[in-house]
Parts: sequence; structure tokens; C-alpha cells
Amino acid sequence: MNFQKEKNIVRNYIEDFDKASDGDLSGVLEKYTTKDYHWRGMHPFYEKYDAKEVIDTFWQPFRKAFSPIQRRVDIFFAGANDCDEGKTTWVVNVGNFLGLFDHNWLGIPATGKMAFLRYAEFHRVNQAGKIAETALFCDVISVMHQAGHYPLPPMTGAAFLYPGPRTHDGLLYDEKASEEAEKTMEVLNQMIADLDTLNTNDAEKCPPELLAKTWNKDMIWYGPFGIGASYTIERYQHQHQYPFRDNLYDKVFNGHIARFAEGNYCGFFGWPNLNNKNKGGFLGLPASEVNAPMRVVDIYRREGDKLAENWVYIDLLHYFYEQGLDVLERMRQINRT
Repeated sequence: MNFQKEKNIVRNYIEDFDKASDGDLSGVLEKYTTKDYHWRGMHPFYEKYDAKEVIDTFWQPFRKAFSPIQRRVDIFFAGANDCDEGKTTWVVNVGNFLGLFDHNWLGIPATGKMAFLRYAEFHRVNQAGKIAETALFCDVISVMHQAGHYPLPPMTGAAFLYPGPRTHDGLLYDEKASEEAEKTMEVLNQMIADLDTLNTNDAEKCPPELLAKTWNKDMIWYGPFGIGASYTIERYQHQHQYPFRDNLYDKVFNGHIARFAEGNYCGFFGWPNLNNKNKGGFLGLPASEVNAPMRVVDIYRREGDKLAENWVYIDLLHYFYEQGLDVLERMRQINRT
């Protein structure tokens, strides 16, 4: 299938939106979106159904805090949604927003220095050429870390400014052969099926051989701040997968809203992807009977017949909030902002 029309619409929208003045943002958003536009944002932004409300809630405060802002896109691709048998088309761009952190944001004290906000932004483009849905995931905890106000116990993985694809080929602006997307989706769906089966048995350790069916041995997993990044199957298991499996239980997979591929890139997001309960210890949290939701984004690069790199976003602030820990409110109280 050809997704050039949808990709060009999103590229034009990004260009117009990013260069618009604050007073023109709502107009640009209304130009490119449907009247019943649905926007999803991580905690504390949540879901919006009005273009102006999206601007007022997220974009204007963010632009004020980090102006001037550059959008630095590392990955861009589109595809037919595997979750609805290809009835809808989605376009995603992934990278960092870069700005001067000159004004407090969400209670995080400004530094007056450069700061990066990791993000993944999904758009559903309808047949009329309008953006009908957007999901914007961003790593707020990474900004807290850069500002010297990291709120959690030490990460099991490594925290740094994550790079784009090792192969520097993540911007799929031109048309790609559909056969490559089919190969990528096959690997992705096999991995999801393997892990979903494993999650039905919380007591079973995941043998490295199971991951090696769909992952390169030198895989790189760029996890959200709070967890961190890992390199190789062995370190990924010890630094994330085993803590996740050992400390969480009653895992229920809820499915995805969008899951698609183009070329050797693929990704998905859910709202939420899964629910689980905490035995105690995961990310330093105490035990809880709360059936807490996890909203997750995964973006993958396939190399050969296996996955090689994975950029991950988890709405950890919302996950904590559901269990009684309001990280941002605590930050505001500490700093009296």
C-alpha cells in the first residue's frame, strides 16, 4: 500500500504547526484536524476533544517553558493499522523536542539551559485527508532528570540522551516496498504472541532463547527514564524484563489502538496496553492491590529477520498516580511552584 498522501499531510502539518506563533497554533490545528478531533496525552494532560483545549493544556505551556523549540525527528513512517485489519492509516514521528528551559514546567524548576523532551507522536489520517486522532507520548521524567530533580530510586538501566537508529535510515519519507512491512509485522506479532503467552504464567522465567527468536543478541532497548536503557538480551533481561516479571503480577494484555509497519520499522501504542498489580519493589513502589494501567509505546527497527532496536515510552507518571503517588504534585510542594 502507498501511504505518501498521509505522510505528506502530517509533514505539512508539523512544518506549519512548528513555525506558527502562539496565537496561530489553534488555527493551524483546526486546519489540519477533524471537527471531532481526539487528542491523547500522558499524565497530567489526558484526553482532549477540542483543538483549542489541546493548545491551552499542552502546547502553549510547553512552548513558553522551552522556547525556542526545535523538533528533531529521528523516525518517521506510516502504515495500515493491524488492529482493525487495515481500515485506518496512522503516521508516527519519534525523536526529541529541544529548547531552552527558561520557565518552570509542570512544577519542574527551569534551568536556563538546553533540555530535551523525548516524544512519540501518532496521527490517524482519515480518507478526507484530515487528522482525526493524535496520541502524544513524552518522557516528562527525562526532563526532571536533566533538571537535577529526578524523583525515583536509581534506574536499573542507563539514562542518557538516546540516539536515533544506528543505521540512520529512520525517516521513511519515500515510498517503501510493502513486502518489507509484511516481514516487519510478522516478527513483531510473533514477539507479542510469545510474551503474551509468557505473561499468563507469572512464575515462569523468560529463557533468553525465547527472546532470541525475534531479537538480535545485541539488541538495544531504550526504555523510559525511571527504568533506563539496556544493551544485549542478557542485560535487558536483568535490567528490565526480570524486575518487571518478578515484581508485577496479574498481568492482563488489553491490546493496542494502533499497530503498524513500513519498511523495516514498526510500532504500536495502547490506552492502556496492559494492567498489572505490584508485589512491591518495581521502580521502588511498595506493594499494591491496585490494578494499575500501563500506557505504552514501542517503536522498533528490524534488521534481517529480527528486531534490533526498540524505543519505549511508558506513562509512568500515570502508573504511579493510580497507585497513590502524585510525582508532579510532590515536586510542586517541594519547590512551592
